[in-house]
Amino acid sequence: MREWNDVLDKRAAQSFGGKVNPQAIAHELSPRLPDGCISTADSGSGTNWWARHLKLRKGMRASLSGTLATMGPGTPYAIAARFAYPDRPVIAFVGDGAFQMNGMNEMITIKRYWDRLAGSPPFIFCIFNNQDLNQVTWEQRAMACDPKFPGSQYIPDVPYAKYAELLGLKGIHCDSSKKVGAAWGEALASDRPGRPRVQVRPGDRPHPAAHHARTGEESREGSGARPRARRHRGPRRTAEAHRDRRTPARPRPGLGRFFRITSLTR
Repeated sequence: MREWNDVLDKRAAQSFGGKVNPQAIAHELSPRLPDGCISTADSGSGTNWWARHLKLRKGMRASLSGTLATMGPGTPYAIAARFAYPDRPVIAFVGDGAFQMNGMNEMITIKRYWDRLAGSPPFIFCIFNNQDLNQVTWEQRAMACDPKFPGSQYIPDVPYAKYAELLGLKGIHCDSSKKVGAAWGEALASDRPGRPRVQVRPGDRPHPAAHHARTGEESREGSGARPRARRHRGPRRTAEAHRDRRTPARPRPGLGRFFRITSLTR
């Protein structure tokens, strides 16, 4: 366990040209988790970092859709937790795909029930904005050696902080690794529901690679090896195995560009 913790410390401490390391977001929150807090998550790449880096203490609770891999539960789970336990801090990790699907509407739910949801202790939504259905992207790229297909995986860049302000929320924008801890501190110190946004480095793979599937970006930075298609033997052989292996994978857009903290205000 100590060895694994050392691995997590090293990964979270990595810096990439000024862009925020997405793993640092969860890593920085872990020692700051309030006693008795309830944490929720969606089913995306941000959930990988949530599960790996958060160290829950006695009395804390965590909830996600588990093996159902359902998109969109993080925000409504958090709202339900706040209704059920108004005296406990609630923190949600939400991907931008899920947030666009239903989370943005649920912010209106919070505004509707302001009198019951606002106030102390903190109520926070952390939004990972990478303009990508990232979990699906990496399942295909890292595990199946497929290039990204933007037609089905790209999602638009929405100014979530401005949207929050339209609803009377306060946004805290973070675009520096050195400011992630301070952003969490500000959100946790607030007596109003909130939502963090952080600009993070693209390209953190949440899955182990099959044959280490390299993208064009990795090839330039590494050995220059071309991606290899997964081998299929016997009855498992499919048409996918006959794909032209000389075609390089497309550069990946990355895990996430924004981590946003938004606190409700009036």
